[in-house]
Amino acid sequence: MRNLDMTALRAFVTVSDAGGVTKASGLLNLTQSAVSMQLKRLEESIGVGLFDRTARKLALTNAGEQMLSYARKMLTLNDEVLARLTATEYEGELMLGVPHDIVYPAIPQVLHRFNAAYPRMKVQLVSSYTSRLRRMLERGEVHLALTTESALDSGGETLMERPLVWVGAINGHEWRQRPLRLAFEQLCIFRKPVQEALDRAGITWEMAVESDSSRTVEASISADLAVHACIEGAEPPYVEEIHHNGALPTLPTIKINMYGAETAKSEPVQALAEMVRRAYQAM
Repeated sequence: MRNLDMTALRAFVTVSDAGGVTKASGLLNLTQSAVSMQLKRLEESIGVGLFDRTARKLALTNAGEQMLSYARKMLTLNDEVLARLTATEYEGELMLGVPHDIVYPAIPQVLHRFNAAYPRMKVQLVSSYTSRLRRMLERGEVHLALTTESALDSGGETLMERPLVWVGAINGHEWRQRPLRLAFEQLCIFRKPVQEALDRAGITWEMAVESDSSRTVEASISADLAVHACIEGAEPPYVEEIHHNGALPTLPTIKINMYGAETAKSEPVQALAEMVRRAYQAM
C-alpha cells in the first residue's frame, strides 16, 4: 500500500484555489520551486497528471478534479484530528466584527478553518456598520474588526482595495430615470461619496429608500424601484452590476481594512487574523 503525502496534497489544493504556483507559494510560505516540486512528487506518486499543462491558464485534468475533491476531505480530516488532540488548551469566545456587505465570500471559509484549528473556541460574528464596529473595537467589545473605508487609520492594515460599482435590478431600467432614485441604509458610509459623485456629474437624485435594514434596501433594488452602490464583487443576491456605458459617474475606490483590539494579542486572535488575511490574499 502506498501513502499520499499530506504536505504535497496541501500544496496541490492551495495551488488550485490560488490559481497558480506564484500566489500559492506566498500562502504556503515556500519558494515557487518547492511548491512545484511537491506537485511533481504528488503526480509521480500516483502516476497520473493532475494539471493540463497545454492550457494557457491553470487547469486541472479530469483526474486532477477528482484528486482535488479527495484532497480537500483528507486535509479537513487531518486538520480536525490534530486540532482535537493538540489544541485543547484554548477555550472561550472571540468576537469578529464584519460589515454585512463583505461577509461573503471570505468569512465563511475563515470560520470553518478556525473551528477546525480551535474546536474548543467559538467565534461570534457581529455584522454591523463600519462606524459601529470601530466603536465596539475601541470599547473592547470585538477582538477583530473588518471595515470598509476610503482611507486606513493607524493600527490597521488594508486587505483589499476595490471600486464601488452601481447595482440595480437584473435587466432593470430604473438607473435611466431622472432624478435617479437611490436606496441606502441610513448609516451606510457609501451614501455620501455616491451623492457627491452624482452632484459633480450634474445628475439629479433623490433618496427613494432609507432603512436600517439591508434586506429592505436589497428588496427595493431587486424590484427595480431604486439603485444602489456596493463594493465590486460583493453584489447582493437578485441584483446585478449596472453596465451604464458612462451614463452614471465612476465611483471611488474603497479599502477593506482589518483592525485588532490592542488588548487582544492571544494566539487564537492572531491565528484568526492570519486566516482572514490569507482568505483575502486568495481572492
